[in-house]
Amino acid sequence: MLDTRGYKLSRRSLLAGGAACAGLVLATVSWGVMAQASPEAVTTQSTSDQGVTVRVTPKSVESPDSRWEFGVTLDTHSADLSDDLTLSATLVTDDGRTFRPVSWRGAPPGGHHREGVLAFDVPAPRPGVIELRIARPGEAAPRIFRWQL
Repeated sequence: MLDTRGYKLSRRSLLAGGAACAGLVLATVSWGVMAQASPEAVTTQSTSDQGVTVRVTPKSVESPDSRWEFGVTLDTHSADLSDDLTLSATLVTDDGRTFRPVSWRGAPPGGHHREGVLAFDVPAPRPGVIELRIARPGEAAPRIFRWQL
């Protein structure tokens, strides 16, 4: 192969040039893009039981900050949503550690539609799998939402 000036290029030169270009591309990619959550770790999950639908979306489970947040929505047409999510929710790691929420920012107990953010301290060391369990009054088993990190 010849370059633009008519000089013959060796395979070694072509490979070195290609590697340099690849390194330059990787160096310019934002670390934020490379560190994004896996698709499994940010998918919304939903369960419906006894006329109540609960939807949970992880919001910051990839963050090394002091809180992991989950968007929680409860919907019904018949029941009263009087859950105190700071008491009924638990975050469980794949190695058996359990964490209670540190806060709930959102609609207070009552009504037929509630939405807010449930926050937990970040588990350290970082788990490979997490489960958010919500034990609702009058239900035999907790609602379980599970994500692979």
